[in-house]
Amino acid sequence: MVVNLAKVTKLNSHFMETPSSCAILAAGFFLLLHVSMAASNPTQDTFLQCLSNHSQYSSPPISAVTYFPNNSSYTSILQSYIRNLRFITPTTPKPLFIVTPTHVSHIQASIFCSKIHALQVRIRSGGHDYDGLSYVSQVPFIIVDMFSLRSISVKVEDESAWVESGATLGEVYYRVAEQSKIHGFPAGVCPTVGVGGHLSGGGYGNMMRKYGLSVDNILDAQIVDVDGRLLDRESMGEDLFWAIRGGGGASFGVIVSWKIKLVPVPEIVTVFRVERTLEQGATDIVHQWQYVADTIHEDLFIRAVVMQSNKKGHQTVKAKFVALFLGNAKNLHALMDESLPQLGLKHEDYIEMSWIESVLYWSNYPIGTSTDVLLERQPSSEKFLKKKSDYIQEPMSKSGLEELWKKMIELRKPVLTFNPYGGKMREISELETPFPHRAGNVYKIQYSVNWKEEGVEAADKNLDLIRRLYEFMTPYVSKSPRCSYLNYRDVDLGTNGNGNASYSEASVWGTKYFKGNFDRLVQVKTAVDPGNFFSYEQSIPSLTAWEGKMAG
Repeated sequence: MVVNLAKVTKLNSHFMETPSSCAILAAGFFLLLHVSMAASNPTQDTFLQCLSNHSQYSSPPISAVTYFPNNSSYTSILQSYIRNLRFITPTTPKPLFIVTPTHVSHIQASIFCSKIHALQVRIRSGGHDYDGLSYVSQVPFIIVDMFSLRSISVKVEDESAWVESGATLGEVYYRVAEQSKIHGFPAGVCPTVGVGGHLSGGGYGNMMRKYGLSVDNILDAQIVDVDGRLLDRESMGEDLFWAIRGGGGASFGVIVSWKIKLVPVPEIVTVFRVERTLEQGATDIVHQWQYVADTIHEDLFIRAVVMQSNKKGHQTVKAKFVALFLGNAKNLHALMDESLPQLGLKHEDYIEMSWIESVLYWSNYPIGTSTDVLLERQPSSEKFLKKKSDYIQEPMSKSGLEELWKKMIELRKPVLTFNPYGGKMREISELETPFPHRAGNVYKIQYSVNWKEEGVEAADKNLDLIRRLYEFMTPYVSKSPRCSYLNYRDVDLGTNGNGNASYSEASVWGTKYFKGNFDRLVQVKTAVDPGNFFSYEQSIPSLTAWEGKMAG
């Protein structure tokens, strides 16, 4: 579903007015906050009355999609899209209530009533959210959970699709392939990632060297702003449209849907997946990969995943190479023999398939698995985890790689994923979208550590491992700033507290994610949300709100 803007003009104007009764409700709010939220508690009744008053244009009523802690579905809905078990403990702060909108008016009412009652709004689109910022806060908050808004409308004739924010990437790929065998969309390789967060933070995948990021292929969007207005590209203006394509949508409003540009893919693509240990020449292969992966033909994307391995009691390191080539096996074989013969690929390593089958292959499904699995929204398992990121701008020397292998053997658990740049990524200006990591980057590193043990001690131990590896890599990665990828949210880089940081405090992490684009994001934020209503630990700050806070 794409919302008809003309039909909500009256609804938008309704949200621009603040009834006096709401001001009266706000006065006693903080006295009510500390009272338990039983069914008869006037606090819950107050919230529901406010939400119902300001969502009178939709069916079902907002009360049917609002869940308080005493509702039997509250816990299951809260936990259903928590992918990191670190944030599912009894001590993790919980929302006062959850709204799962099925209509834009539910979003508008949630914003309106949260403003009245001084509640933070956390926006969740069903994705992975490594540091839990879409569903955890240290101040009173609610969650607007978008998972029910997930319709996808594909128009092959003009090579576009409207996609609601609660859809997953797997659902997008499935619906596109349902309509066309020669179209795809450049986005992530994990089907259970949510569209809303993925697209607003940049969105990269194994076609980015050919077509750029997801945000480089967005034509339009619909967003509910701080005043409850539903805006499209024309009505929001180019500054805000620029900001939400890589600057993180949750700093600026609630993005309802995106219009994406489909890209051509051949009927046959080729993939391979091979592993090499140190004893099989992994050091030489990874070293050469660094000089090849970003300069080879843009139709080819080769990811390298490096991890510690235990072979018959012997500690070593292995590197896994996974590729997608937008062409046939014969041409890929010729490319690899010329550019990376050290990998020693054989004819049987190359596997031809359709593009949609390659999506399953990259997700580690067995060949022959039905594409219906892309409609499954839950990953096979959740883990305790932590992720971090870096950018490599000069290939590491062999001696540097050998020192890295020693460190990985020492730490054992962390895994490194190397994603090559070049191609289209080199051609797009770093000013084109808030995502600035373009020319000059050879590859991006994702650091990852997973564990199964519960408790603070296990968490501290594993967090220490990944932080030690990240610190070890300091001499080899980008500098001034040491850059990071927004969609790998990392609160280790610094936070705003609960969204009330000064410009200088926020710029510590902001320049790592956005480089010089951070300043423009702050300008857009100050213009569209001067009161800093949409705030969280790493939200873009509003200069107006900060100046007002200091004056107060």
